[in-house]
Amino acid sequence: MVDSDGHGVDQAAGGAAASLRAILQTQYLRYLIIGAWALGLFAILDPLLAGAWFVGTVGAGAVRGEVERRISDRVGEGWGMVFPAVATATTAVWAIAPLLAWFSGAGFGQPMAMMYVVSGYVLVFSQLRSSPRQALVISSPYGVVALIIAASLFGTDAFLPFLAAIPFAASGLFVLVMMTMLREERIRDFQGHQAHLIEELEQARDKANAANDAKSNFLGVISHELRTPMNGVLGAAQLLGATRLEDTQREYLTIIRNSGDNLLSLLNDILDMTKIEAGKMTFDVVDISVDDLHRRVVGPFQAQAEAKGLDFESHLEGDLPSVVRGDPLRVCQVIHNLLSNAVKFTDAGVVVYRVKGERVTDQRVRIEFSVTDSGAGIAPEDVQRLFQPFTQVDASSTRRFGGTGLGLTISRRLANIMGGDITINSELGKGSTFAFTVEAEVVEWQRGVVEEAASEEIEDARSLSVLVVEDHPVNRMILEAWMSSAGHASTSAENGQIAVDVAAGQAFDLIVMDVNMPVMDGLSATRAIRAGGGANAETPVVVLSASARAEDHQAGLDAGADAYLNKPIDFAALARVMAAVGQGREAVQTLFEVTRTDRAAA
Repeated sequence: MVDSDGHGVDQAAGGAAASLRAILQTQYLRYLIIGAWALGLFAILDPLLAGAWFVGTVGAGAVRGEVERRISDRVGEGWGMVFPAVATATTAVWAIAPLLAWFSGAGFGQPMAMMYVVSGYVLVFSQLRSSPRQALVISSPYGVVALIIAASLFGTDAFLPFLAAIPFAASGLFVLVMMTMLREERIRDFQGHQAHLIEELEQARDKANAANDAKSNFLGVISHELRTPMNGVLGAAQLLGATRLEDTQREYLTIIRNSGDNLLSLLNDILDMTKIEAGKMTFDVVDISVDDLHRRVVGPFQAQAEAKGLDFESHLEGDLPSVVRGDPLRVCQVIHNLLSNAVKFTDAGVVVYRVKGERVTDQRVRIEFSVTDSGAGIAPEDVQRLFQPFTQVDASSTRRFGGTGLGLTISRRLANIMGGDITINSELGKGSTFAFTVEAEVVEWQRGVVEEAASEEIEDARSLSVLVVEDHPVNRMILEAWMSSAGHASTSAENGQIAVDVAAGQAFDLIVMDVNMPVMDGLSATRAIRAGGGANAETPVVVLSASARAEDHQAGLDAGADAYLNKPIDFAALARVMAAVGQGREAVQTLFEVTRTDRAAA
């Protein structure tokens, strides 16, 4: 093998690959050099002879170029013998030029021949600078030419000067090769250092991904751990509110419930921000009735504004469709934040909520939800700070109104994820206008007759038998107390394994199942009850989820549950589920699908 030059096979193969890449990248330059050499020959030779050399050399160059292209795919394995043989043969064709010039008899023929030989060596060693031993082999025809010239000069006065010129030319080639090798060695060192840095960056990335996954898991656990005690606080407050209380006691109870609701709101903001940053925010795209969405948004804030002594106006304008596609929960979350801020930061005057539609195409609509208030307004230098996490306009605002400063940040990022944006136009002392603009797919343009949802309550005085599976004693006590006050009989289980054992021997009308429990978790217990084929295989199951993550909710449904309720428990929502139990699992599932967005938005 030509590449057995004392270096490893990999190193030789790498040098061969680098050399061939350089040759292929500059192969068209060889025809320019051939033309330059031919021009010199035409100046000192018969045109026919010079032309013959030109045609022959161009043909040899074309053959060499084709060989180089064909072996380029396997050059990583080393040169083999094909390329050196072909390259040496084509170099021999080039080497005819200095011989023709030397023996031409022209006045400048011999100096030109010397230039041809030296430039030939330079060309070969420049192209094969990473494979000097290959360069020596391929440039050997020029060595033969030099020997022929030396032989022709033997016995003349020019012989010794010619021999003296050889070390001069060789030293130049040596410097060229050494400088090239040193430069490429530095390049290899740099590339090695770069590869080391890339490896360290990849390790840092892997550690960051692992830390991010650990953070997500931690949030799932901490969500449960925070919501579980809050369930006890707010659940007990709801039960206490149903008893006979003095005015002072009821005032204290209101403070407890409001503080608990505020704490839950802060917790939800932090979890939403974390999910957005982790790229795990989920969107449930469904058909949305624009009129229903409008009524859902306006109702609570109109009452809040009137309670604060503010006027509240709402308007529908422009070309609005009847039904669009989108995530009503996330849209409501953004609008709720804008309206909540408007009511919170406006002491007197009016809050105007306006929905304006603009037809983009027959299938697309651009909707602008704008909220205008007559509050204090915002200075221009403070506008951008509004959308920074954990930031409010000033410290006094935080002390006066509270909050994490995450609401607008989350709202804008949600708007951006949905392909929209939030803009602000404010004048200090005169109020502000926040506008949430987003495009949506149109399902139905024609505004049809809105059917009022049936609101009649299902009267079912039948007492239900409920299996309550909850490991937290306070939460278990609250559920049992509420069941008893509503006229239902309840049986308790402290973990999933006990629930499976109890369900195997007693039929229930409903199973309320917590998720995170010792011994056996709620999802495993639900799957075991469904797969057991016993008396409760088709009993409706409601999962109590302390997690705010949609994927955890979906995991409960995938395990066989028919609905889920967030902790702290909304007993009104639980009552609606229990009212549908008598109609079977399908009725509970249908109720859950219809009301899940409204419950989550609330």
